[in-house]
Amino acid sequence: MSNTEWWQRGPVDGVPAMLQPVAHIVLQVGESVHELVAPLTEAQWNARPANVASIAFHVRHIVGVLDRLFTYARGEALSEAQFVALRGEGAPIAQGDIATLLARLDAQVASALAELRAADPSILGDFRGVGRAQLPSTVIGCLVHGAEHSMRHVGQLSVTASVVRL
Repeated sequence: MSNTEWWQRGPVDGVPAMLQPVAHIVLQVGESVHELVAPLTEAQWNARPANVASIAFHVRHIVGVLDRLFTYARGEALSEAQFVALRGEGAPIAQGDIATLLARLDAQVASALAELRAADPSILGDFRGVGRAQLPSTVIGCLVHGAEHSMRHVGQLSVTASVVRL
């Protein structure tokens, strides 16, 4: 892992002060995933020791969580493509598709940062309905949850990666 985490590297250019922690987490997620999966084989990406979720699942889920929660933060409903991606998160991955998945992760991190830079701090407390049930949240609630939920999966991915490398 890098010597310093993103929160110790100073403000992220262009991101409002209130959203700096979200930006730091999103950047840390992207960096940590790359560091953790770099040495893994296809079999290790798909392994499910003790029946836990695979690394392939965690990386796809991180991409999807950021996409979905930032969609809700914009006040939008999920698209059919997002539901298709959600249903496919647990599928095994082929060696040839790993680079594409990591590129999708990088693109999602970049997209999240662009949205954070464009965010209007005055609406962070505005209501946002989540899911079909329109469960109550706020713009900042969706952004924070997208970041923290992604980091939670980095932690799970880290443990799984350690086990499959044994």
